[in-house]
Formats: sequence, structure tokens, C-alpha cells
Amino acid sequence: MSTVGNAVRHVVRTVGELLITAGVVLGLFLVWQLWWTDVVAEREQAQEVVSLTQVFESAPPSTEPVAEPMPGDAFAIIHIPRFGDDFARPVINDTGLDVLARGVGHYVGTALPGEVGNFAVAGHRTTYGAPFNQIAELQPGDPVVIETATAFHRYEVTGHDIVRPWQGEVILPVPGDPDAEPTEALLTMTSCHPMWSARQRYVVHGELVETVPRSETTLAEILRSP
Repeated sequence: MSTVGNAVRHVVRTVGELLITAGVVLGLFLVWQLWWTDVVAEREQAQEVVSLTQVFESAPPSTEPVAEPMPGDAFAIIHIPRFGDDFARPVINDTGLDVLARGVGHYVGTALPGEVGNFAVAGHRTTYGAPFNQIAELQPGDPVVIETATAFHRYEVTGHDIVRPWQGEVILPVPGDPDAEPTEALLTMTSCHPMWSARQRYVVHGELVETVPRSETTLAEILRSP
């Protein structure tokens, strides 16, 4: 058996072993990225909701609007019955990747819950808890309730768009019209589109239908509102 033949077989065997190792590493990474990040993120987001609920329930009754939170601060809870009867995720001020791993991000500078203007938020559609995984299933009339320390704000879905990532006009105070003065309280929810891609953005629009102080209602009652 020639020395060259032995060398070739050794190289082929080594390359094969490296490819197998790479495949195992890639597989483990995909398991971590697609499954484990969801497990950890959902657990942490659920705990954040519990903590926020405790803070809200212990706060004295107030009709004052929510103050502008600091970037990175959780300040609201979003409830979307279409995503499940118990769906609740924290809303955090900012939309950086570290924030979106913790829940739903609020676009800094857009309206706060219940305010005239556009309350605009973003969420992952896959990985890190994927709070907006079912965003494309939302239908006109579906309620989206934003719970804060002072009130429950019930929005209803009015429609959707699919846009390019750079089309930031969807989160303007009046979406699509930079010169318009807002007169309504609107909601905009954004997520990546299509699934597993960042090529486009799926955008859901809504409008505020009622704001009720916490002292006058409960979450269950406002979710049942017609």
C-alpha cells in the first residue's frame, strides 16, 4: 500500500470527522436557537408579567397617564386573546435585540398606551419566546389590551400591511403621513416576515376603543367588552 494512498485516506477520514463534528455543533446550535431560547425567554417573560402585575395591583389608584419610561424598563403588559386566553407579555421601552429577547419592545418616541398618536411595538415572530408568532392570524375587530399601572387600554385590530424593513412610516403618529397631526389613539404592531426571515415586516394596525381606570374594571371584564 502506497504512502500516498495512506495519506489520502487519512485526510479523507480527518475531513469526514471534522464535518461530522461541525454537523453536531450546528445541530446543537439550532436546538439552542430554536428551542432553548424559547424555553428560557418564555419563563423569564412570564416572571416579568407576574412582577409587573404585583406592582400594578399595589400602586395607589391614579388617573395620571403613564410617564415616559427609561429605555429598558418594563412598563406595561400586552394581552392578546387571539394568541391564547392567558397570553400576556411584558412591554419594555426600546426595541434593541436585548430588549426584544425580554418581551415586546416599545418604539421609543411613539405614543404611550392610550395617548393620541401611535403606540408602536415590535416583537419576535420566532425564537426568544416569539410573542408575535401568530401576528398574521389577527383579524379586524380582535382586541389587544394594554395594561398599565393606571388603566386598561383596549385597542381593536383594523388591518395589516407588509412592508420593507426601512419603511418606518408605519410607526409615525399618523402611519404613512409624516405631515399629518394625529387626532386618534392608534396601535401598530410589527414583526419579521415571512417566518424565519427579516426580509420584510408584518404590520398590524389598530385603534383605541376605550380606556378604563384600573379602579373601575378588571382585566377579565375589559377583555369581555364588545
